[in-house]
Amino acid sequence: MTITGQNLIAGEWSGKTEGGFKAFNAQTHKAIDIEFSDATELEVNTAIVRANEAFATYGQLSAQKRATFLRTIGEEILALGDELVEAACGETGLPAMRIQGERGRTVGQLNLFADLLDSGEYQGVIDRADGERQPLPKPDTRLGYLPLGVVGVFAASNFPLAFSTAGGDTASALAAGCPVVMKAHAAHPATAELVASAILKAIKACDLDLGVFSLIQGKNYGIATQIVTHPLVKAVGFTGSERVGMILQQQIHQRPEPIPFYGELGSINPQFIMPKKLESDSAEIAQGLVASLMMGQGQFCTSPGVWVAVGEKDSADYQSFVNAASESLIEQAAGVMLTPAMCAGYNAAVAEREALDKVTLLATGQAGNEQECSATLFETDFATFASTPLLQEEVFGFSALIVRCADANEMQQLVSLLKGNLTASIHALDSDLAESQKLSQTLVHKVGRLIYNQMPTGVEVCASMNHGGPFPASTNIRTTSVGSEAIIRFRRPICYQNMPVELLPALLRD
Repeated sequence: MTITGQNLIAGEWSGKTEGGFKAFNAQTHKAIDIEFSDATELEVNTAIVRANEAFATYGQLSAQKRATFLRTIGEEILALGDELVEAACGETGLPAMRIQGERGRTVGQLNLFADLLDSGEYQGVIDRADGERQPLPKPDTRLGYLPLGVVGVFAASNFPLAFSTAGGDTASALAAGCPVVMKAHAAHPATAELVASAILKAIKACDLDLGVFSLIQGKNYGIATQIVTHPLVKAVGFTGSERVGMILQQQIHQRPEPIPFYGELGSINPQFIMPKKLESDSAEIAQGLVASLMMGQGQFCTSPGVWVAVGEKDSADYQSFVNAASESLIEQAAGVMLTPAMCAGYNAAVAEREALDKVTLLATGQAGNEQECSATLFETDFATFASTPLLQEEVFGFSALIVRCADANEMQQLVSLLKGNLTASIHALDSDLAESQKLSQTLVHKVGRLIYNQMPTGVEVCASMNHGGPFPASTNIRTTSVGSEAIIRFRRPICYQNMPVELLPALLRD
């Protein structure tokens, strides 16, 4: 299809592209020759008002019809074919295989919620009346769930499909019965428009109110403020930087009616290599960590940024690990970041670390052209890590820091210094289990997912997955943005007491 560069406002393509913005080709750092519209205040308001009007019917839609809608979106995304893959590759620099895999995950998420809706997974709880109970009879009570209303969703930069226009936040909100106003990421606006066109086809095929989904384009920061402060918006899903996330959360807290803000903001995903594992498999674990770090140029939210090991600097086991990691990283090719700004930010963060005392640059990956960045591996000791807050912050990109601890006690102290993370991994042998148990008992309070002998990169979309964690990994420690439980974020409980069957929702009837 021809990319219009416009916003999709309740079924209508809208907006003048003159004076708007252009996306960049991640490989060349040159602007792509399509102008995209900055949404106006009127367009944003219209999208939200129309979404609220659509909520009157969409919020009452049966689970089976919502399931059909979600499956139809997936079918229309697949029907876009190679055009979607080519657009996403051009805007992000990610390889076609990665985009194809992400497309599969996006459709899989939609189908997961569709299957659960069809099976009655979200039907609620029925406690029947007991007129004989003493000293007082028990009333009939039934717990159901109501969609919150209009949901504002902000697309992620690093996942142009799975965490963007029809990604996890959108899928779970639509599954819950909430219309969505999507703020596209300026790094991949053509990809967003293509996916939005697929959603529009699904809306029409399922004969739904056109206000159930809108796509907002733009680089104007005022757009984000308008979405999160609009009185008709009842929840927000956000994936992005801690700085922007905190601004949006503060604006939400200043609303007359505060609303849920589900933000995923950052994570260093620490990796703990236990002594016996280091002694036995130092080269293997080092190579595995480098491979995990290199995925997507380290731009995964679960990229392993800090590697913690116990050992003397000159011990054979520790040196074997450091040497293997350095040798592996030196061989890694340079790569493009998602945007020129992210490339500049990554290089600046690396330069900051290089300038620190008692921080050693162990290895640098292969050099590339001026648009590409190189992987880096640093090393420091526990005392320096503990006294240098900069080292405890995420570097968005393929840079990792090895922290050398003198003993298990220092490793435990390091856990206490950590902010919240999405994941952490313990790499160990059976002979490490006693120390691993002590470590895991404290580490669980710092992460949303604790992993044993596996790398953090990769998130399984299933009922038992938790993709969240203590701040700043996410702004709400009690929820996940991946898996079937993600729907909980966009609905609320409602108890019906002593209601005639005619007034009960279908899933709560006998």
